[in-house]
Amino acid sequence: MSARFARCRRVLAVLLTAVACPSEHAAGAAAPPGAAPRVSGVVTWAASADRMGEGTAGQGYRLVVRTSVGGSDLRVRFTNAFGDRPLTLDGVYAGLRAHGAALRPGSNRPLTFGGARTVTVPAGAVAWSDPLPGRIPAGTDLVVSLRTPDAAGPATGHGMAMKTSYTGRGEYTAEESGAHWTGTTGSWWYIDSVAVRPARSAVGAVAALGDSITDGWHSTADLDRRWPDHLARRLRAAGAPVQGVADEGVSGNQVLADGAGQSALHRLDRDVLSQPGVRTVFLFEGVNDLKAHTGVTAADLVDGYREIARRAHAAGVCVVAATVAPFKGWPEWDPASEAVRQEVNRFLRGSPDFDALTDFDRVLRSPYDPERILPSFDGGDHLHPDDKGMQAMADAVDLDSLDCAR
Repeated sequence: MSARFARCRRVLAVLLTAVACPSEHAAGAAAPPGAAPRVSGVVTWAASADRMGEGTAGQGYRLVVRTSVGGSDLRVRFTNAFGDRPLTLDGVYAGLRAHGAALRPGSNRPLTFGGARTVTVPAGAVAWSDPLPGRIPAGTDLVVSLRTPDAAGPATGHGMAMKTSYTGRGEYTAEESGAHWTGTTGSWWYIDSVAVRPARSAVGAVAALGDSITDGWHSTADLDRRWPDHLARRLRAAGAPVQGVADEGVSGNQVLADGAGQSALHRLDRDVLSQPGVRTVFLFEGVNDLKAHTGVTAADLVDGYREIARRAHAAGVCVVAATVAPFKGWPEWDPASEAVRQEVNRFLRGSPDFDALTDFDRVLRSPYDPERILPSFDGGDHLHPDDKGMQAMADAVDLDSLDCAR
């Protein structure tokens, strides 16, 4: 029996178990610190949680996120992963955006937690809302409004949203007008995942585990032009078996070391393996490990990649790896880091540890200087692709490779 076929059998067993067995975490219950709860449905949006500075008591947030796959029974995951005390949320609503901070009439509805309108999330934990009846479209702006009545200490969220959300006084979360939401924020606060139940039960999701390129830096803000956004549109247009996309990029993130967010190794369970319906992790990290002269060797990175693949496969999740893209011209580039990048990419292109490979290096590099990003794809700093480069990356992904069950 081939290793690939064996992994597919493991995935099928996991899927059958998920159908047959209810979640161990009841609706509205907060998962204990260190746990990785997984609920039914498929993730339609996600962003990796990180420490966000101090929480503000009485603050209202109107957070705008973009769905990838549509479906019913919307659930939102609220996170206190980096808090040092319990976090209470109330006045929590979900609706569809009309424009700015305004919602479509009749779309803003309250979320509950075990039937209650308020939830207290322990320090280090997350909590899922109860399923919300009705259907949420694919490719639409979902708005989650919430109030933090007594927030204090470290807040949790995602700093670089590349999308404008809104702030205001917390008592206005039920309103559909945007009149009281006059402040703006470029971050997502206290949410890190949204799940739905797709109309087709066989639909699954992919989680893109990456750094600032996956997070969308140098794509145009508010237009959803990160490469995972483009990938979601391709999957939807193709009617593919995988349509949910979780963008788990963190600016500055590394595979091996904590710093700009927890390392990929440390956040794999929370950001990928706990996401509902994830069949595949798309692993595109490594440039931050090697470009900052940290002493990381190709062998070190290879060990990290293999550990991610091993843990994902043990969880019944396939792994698509991507080569490290060129970055000559970035201030931290030098011949030594380039040599490590080339050695790592040779490993990735020939490794049996992954289920498929996407060669982003070949997609993005200049034919005239393969150590540099193609000028027409360069966002301006010689490391991050622009909108056109992001589209080219998404176009290079073999959609069939994301469907492990095939």
